[in-house]
Amino acid sequence: MHQQAIIERVPVPPEFIDALRERFGAQVQTGEAVCRQHGTSEAHFAPVLPDAVVFAQSTQEVIELVRLCVAAGVPVVPFGAGTSIEGNALPVRGGVSLDLSQMTQIVAVNAEDFDCTVQAGVRREELNQYLRDTGLFFPIDPGANATIGGMASTRASGTNAVRYGTMRDAVLSLTVVTPQGEVIKTARRARKSAAGYDLTRLYVGSEGTLGVITEVTLRLHPIPETISAAVCGFETLQGAVDTVVQSIQLGVPLARVEILDDMQIRACNKWSKLDLPEVTTLFFEFHGSPAGVAEQVETVGQLAAANGGGNFQWASTQEERTRLWKARHEAYYAAVNLRSGAIGWATDVCVPISRLPECITQTKADLATASVPGTIVGHVGDGNFHVIFSIDPKAPAELAEVEMLNARLVERALAMDGTCTGEHGIGIGKQEWLAKELGESTIDVMRMIKRALDPQDLFNPGKIFTL
Repeated sequence: MHQQAIIERVPVPPEFIDALRERFGAQVQTGEAVCRQHGTSEAHFAPVLPDAVVFAQSTQEVIELVRLCVAAGVPVVPFGAGTSIEGNALPVRGGVSLDLSQMTQIVAVNAEDFDCTVQAGVRREELNQYLRDTGLFFPIDPGANATIGGMASTRASGTNAVRYGTMRDAVLSLTVVTPQGEVIKTARRARKSAAGYDLTRLYVGSEGTLGVITEVTLRLHPIPETISAAVCGFETLQGAVDTVVQSIQLGVPLARVEILDDMQIRACNKWSKLDLPEVTTLFFEFHGSPAGVAEQVETVGQLAAANGGGNFQWASTQEERTRLWKARHEAYYAAVNLRSGAIGWATDVCVPISRLPECITQTKADLATASVPGTIVGHVGDGNFHVIFSIDPKAPAELAEVEMLNARLVERALAMDGTCTGEHGIGIGKQEWLAKELGESTIDVMRMIKRALDPQDLFNPGKIFTL
């Protein structure tokens, strides 16, 4: 397993657990199964169990829990759906895992203003089901059915980011419980404001290290009049990437464009029962008016043909589109399960789009000589792609090899003025790379913010950087 840094646990007094039970009753859980669920990552990190799990149901309960934890000097680690893959929600110093998954109220939908306010535990799929009759939808789609609070905390994005942006763009305002046990609202619902520091953007992506997000006000979009999806196989990986880059340079408003290399298609065929040719493939989705979509399709089709692409295979019905994108969303599990009993490691670099063909091609060359299976899948429309490795947990040599391959990939991305994390956040997995990407002086500014807002270092300690 991954040898993450050993961080000393904070001792939790027995009377503290008694105080939790007195206030929250059955909402407090200390059993092995529940604690293991909240102390295990989706990826390759070793489990770290909390001392207790508390299921909050309101902002007021979060305030009361925070005040108890701060008074006792006990860490508090926010937890949503548990789908993060950089160890973002692991309680590395013990303490309380604050589970917000029962905070599922949709507080308000302002259809005429194209926004809504939801509690942090609302999941993105349930939100879109609720919104369907309004003619609006929430477009941020990281694949997993994550909670909105978790998506805000990690600055998630996903398959629609090329057209609709990331959580940084989608969040209008937050309700946050601070380490002082106070509740603040970071902004009003106005579409723009110049009122003081942009606290909304400060908390988006802070991974629970500065406060607990309990409510989120989101920007919504009209459901497109026409939605068309298609897949197209390519003779070469270079041809597929060139098609995407050229489409964007021509101003084609692609809604989704995902790349899956031949190994990933093989994995998806097996896992999702598809029958696609096992070649590098692009998954497209086009949104707009019938005439606008037809124009987009014609332009992209011409570019694809010039770059060695085959015919478009259309997913014309809602059921076919759902099946197609379900397979894409399950690509991580498909890749990991190329080997029985394996664990996964997903990389997450993002580069300027002009450097994307070079970055992916060099990465593919590395994978060709690796002994560990690795697939390439990514949101190529915004320069973000992942390598998903399938690792034998009983083979330390494999983990060492993947660490080396990941290091080569991140160094390559940074040399291209890219980033070590396009959407997964830092957690415990990318702290070294964050320092190399931004420099210690920049990290020191982050530390000053952390110390000012959380002087006891009790909010998700050990994440992003160490104090």
